[in-house]
Amino acid sequence: MALFLAAIGQTMATPPSRILAMTEAPAAPLVSTRWLAERLGRDDIAILDASWHLPTANRDPRAEFAARHIPGAAFFDIDRISDPASDLPHMLPDAAAFAAAMGAMGVRDDMEIVVYDSVGLFSAARAWWMLTIFGAQRVFVLDGGLPAWLAEGRPVESGACARAATTFRARLESAAVAGFEDVRQALDAGAAQVADARPAARFTGEAPEPRPGLLSGHMPGARSLPAAALMDSGRLKPAPALVEAFASAGVDPDRPLITSCGSGVSAAIINLALATLGKPPARLYDGSWTEWAMRGGPRAVGPIG
Repeated sequence: MALFLAAIGQTMATPPSRILAMTEAPAAPLVSTRWLAERLGRDDIAILDASWHLPTANRDPRAEFAARHIPGAAFFDIDRISDPASDLPHMLPDAAAFAAAMGAMGVRDDMEIVVYDSVGLFSAARAWWMLTIFGAQRVFVLDGGLPAWLAEGRPVESGACARAATTFRARLESAAVAGFEDVRQALDAGAAQVADARPAARFTGEAPEPRPGLLSGHMPGARSLPAAALMDSGRLKPAPALVEAFASAGVDPDRPLITSCGSGVSAAIINLALATLGKPPARLYDGSWTEWAMRGGPRAVGPIG
């Protein structure tokens, strides 16, 4: 009760997620471990483990899922649920392919869908964004992810998902996705801000990219808003801290915004933060820095300003 009252006492900009997380119908992108635990086994809720790791992590998320996952969860494979014709990593598939993948996993577009990952908050945001732009209306991210679930001693299981196949009606919201030319024109004309979620050292060019042969640096005119600045211990920060992080990065969440990162994964954390603040949705640059650098887009190094 004290936590509930403290949450109500925050500003109107405070996302309702941690207030509504215990209710029947959450109105914000985050749900609590308690909310999910109380609904395990319900056939109107789909749980998806969307764990994914950078190439340098040397981890196998599918094997980790098989060894331990939240009961009833299916594995959302970001690398496989992608465009097979693209030479870029895990680019969006078309609507038909996405619908087929979701249907095979037993996920309908009219279900409540909860996504999580194995580090707290990282790739779950990408899956949340994908599901949302392909038409699912009630998609949530588990606050704290699998680490929070395990820390509370909640149940896990091993093995494969056994959900029956169903139908997912996918329809891509193309306006939510930015391409190379969209970003170039936005930067040239100043029509939209570009916020880069990569670590600051990769943005400035001081640290290498995790993909061999790819130069680090940033798009001239982009702003550095590392995903880590929006998180604390694998969770999104409270609303006032999120607002401060946007302001410190020189990003106005009320103005048109394009999010970017290395390959379109951590950029979605910025999108998730905007949603918790009730701000207008940003477009996500699906190819992100990997495409920009591979196509020879203008490159800058060093800090901004």
